[in-house]
Amino acid sequence: MASDALSDSRHGEAIVNRILLVEDEPETAEFIKTLLESQRYEVHIAKDGGQAQASFVMKKPDFVILDLILPGESGFEICERFKLTDKDIPILILSEIELEDSIALAKRVGSDGYIVKPFEPSELFTQIREIATTMWNKTHGVEVAHSTEERRIRFSCKCGKRFKVSPTHRGKTLTCPDCGEPVTVPRHE
Repeated sequence: MASDALSDSRHGEAIVNRILLVEDEPETAEFIKTLLESQRYEVHIAKDGGQAQASFVMKKPDFVILDLILPGESGFEICERFKLTDKDIPILILSEIELEDSIALAKRVGSDGYIVKPFEPSELFTQIREIATTMWNKTHGVEVAHSTEERRIRFSCKCGKRFKVSPTHRGKTLTCPDCGEPVTVPRHE
């Protein structure tokens, strides 16, 4: 049944079942795992590059969520190694680092998306779906008009905090993690 859904290129919907979560903070890892399992994903946690590599090779995830600050080697190094091993497995960076240079470097080493912590659960689910679908379309030769990154809505809070969210959030109100004030996502850019 799942293979029927994957072979139907009219929909271009990827199926993600197994997610490898590379996160060294136990509370954060457990929170994200519980969140993902509530959406019926099977989640395997790795705390460092060695565990991540073993899980990546032995359990062959459909999707990887990767922190950047890890013991031993950085998430950048792990991302690059994973993409050299299998370029078709989507990788989403989930990090507290909000620097443009980090986002650019993540993209250069093969990351398919980047979310800054703290994050809204709906944004995580949307990113997983969009990145997996974009990757599926790319690997199956389906043309996509715009990449996920190009469709992002960019805006700022009054306090200066910058946001970049999916178009599905248009008109919704988010809480700024810096100042705690409500921020409405613009309907038009």
